[in-house]
Amino acid sequence: MTLKENAWVVRAGEGGYLFDEFKKNGIVAIGWNEIGNLTNVTDPNKIKEMVKDKYPNYSAGKLAMTAAQIKHFRFDIKNDDSVVTYDPQNRIYLVGKVQGEYKFLDIIQNYGHAHKVKWLGTVERDKLSTTTKNTLGAISTLFELPEDVRNEIFGVLEGKKPETGDDIEKSEEDLESLKEDMENKAREFIKDRLTRLDWEDMQELVAGVLRAMGYKTTISPKGADGGRDIFASPDGLGLEEPRIVVEVKHRQGPMGRREVASFIGGMRKGHKGLYVSTGGFSKDAKTEADRSEIPLTLVDMERLTDLVVENYDKFDTEARELIPMARIYWPE
Repeated sequence: MTLKENAWVVRAGEGGYLFDEFKKNGIVAIGWNEIGNLTNVTDPNKIKEMVKDKYPNYSAGKLAMTAAQIKHFRFDIKNDDSVVTYDPQNRIYLVGKVQGEYKFLDIIQNYGHAHKVKWLGTVERDKLSTTTKNTLGAISTLFELPEDVRNEIFGVLEGKKPETGDDIEKSEEDLESLKEDMENKAREFIKDRLTRLDWEDMQELVAGVLRAMGYKTTISPKGADGGRDIFASPDGLGLEEPRIVVEVKHRQGPMGRREVASFIGGMRKGHKGLYVSTGGFSKDAKTEADRSEIPLTLVDMERLTDLVVENYDKFDTEARELIPMARIYWPE
């Protein structure tokens, strides 16, 4: 069956807890009831203003994402479009056709934005190809399905088997590719969060990394610091080695040879240096560090991100509050 209309996935609430309600009532629905009935709203651009008015604490990113999903649900889902929702407990997809236009219904509490649906049947997740399962794994409340994916779903609904080919091998390749993509995106998100820290918070974060690595730290008070922002040692008093002097520069643009040389000049025998620059280092600065008689490690944004990820499990509460992160498990 080749479909010409659009096809959409609408999540049945967190964890699919509304799946039975969707099925029983012949609807798909989304929340954000506070913005009210959108039947008389004819300008899609007003949605963002309405969301911002009712949810003033939303971040810019969450505001944009929420407004986009509500706009799609109100304006883009049309009569006779295909729609899919998922029951993760039983691993089945409920497949149907939209009946009519958007409505604001008092059927499911807090989920008033709705479309009536004629449900056609269910499809087991395990009967779908790896590529389609990966596509259906997107986390958005609402998203549109590519034509090949919706055709496969309806084909399986009609009793056809998808063309899986070397599906096991492809599954491994797709999973590895998806994993790598997610890791790269996660890493960039972490760097985005690090970039948004102000200088004092960045200083606190670097101290938190050192504490997670087993050192005790002292942060210099505001004002002239004599070339050190943080002092770290195993005992916190500098009586045990290594005695680490840390400089933190959190700004755009690389540090040059002069800045690194000045930092080296402020250290004494027995010290080890750690120079953190989120803007990186020039080639001359790296050369200056390499020839230093006092051991010196340069840490740019890439290396700082590595240190945060590698040591996050041992972060104390103060450090975790600066950059909250959640662990994601992935099948090997």
